[in-house]
Amino acid sequence: MAEQDAPEKRGRLSRPLVLGAAVALVDREGLAALTMRRLAAELGVESMALYRYTPGKEALLDGLVEAYFDEINARLRAGAGRGAHEGGWRAELRRIAQAFAATAHAHPEILPLIATRPLSVPVARRPASVLELTEHILAVLGRAGFDDAGALTVYRTFVAWNLGCLLVDKRQVVDNPNEPDPVLRLGLHRLPAAEYPRLRALVPRFADFDDEAELLSGLDSLLDRMPGPPLDGFYGSDAS
Repeated sequence: MAEQDAPEKRGRLSRPLVLGAAVALVDREGLAALTMRRLAAELGVESMALYRYTPGKEALLDGLVEAYFDEINARLRAGAGRGAHEGGWRAELRRIAQAFAATAHAHPEILPLIATRPLSVPVARRPASVLELTEHILAVLGRAGFDDAGALTVYRTFVAWNLGCLLVDKRQVVDNPNEPDPVLRLGLHRLPAAEYPRLRALVPRFADFDDEAELLSGLDSLLDRMPGPPLDGFYGSDAS
């Protein structure tokens, strides 16, 4: 086992490395494949070597959420120097939605955890990367001039729309992605036409829509129907 323990002995293991390997494994084979033993094998170490970085499977699932939001925050930071804030608070919410969608598309197997795992613990005990994004959104709304109640309403609406839209992403209707025949690829042959005529007719449209465009279009429609801040600008009263 000396060869398997080599990564840890050389100091290669770290929490980001462990979580990165977990994300890659889930991306490739799905959540069901993720176990401490399998992850250790991926890293070439004994299972016990991982417990320094994550105390068990449940903590590892929370680690996937942490890594997911780390990636969203990294995407936002990468775009922050290219005039990201010039369009006001709504433009910034759109930018956040795009970063969230890009991360969801990169890691679709992890997305269901994003809708459930953070809710299992109090806010103060959620991963720092989750809190970082939440703080950023609330700060954007605060600088725009929303009062506390208004900021929370917009925040809840924004998060609910993003998660809801992405969770019904078009990948969910694909039955066999390697099948060239549309009927077989979407599994429509499994649906009796007499019982499910509308599903048979509309499922192909589910598979073909532009999910990012729909995400942003729906977000714009929601925000159009909400009261705006007293000062409609990204920096609120500091805007020039």
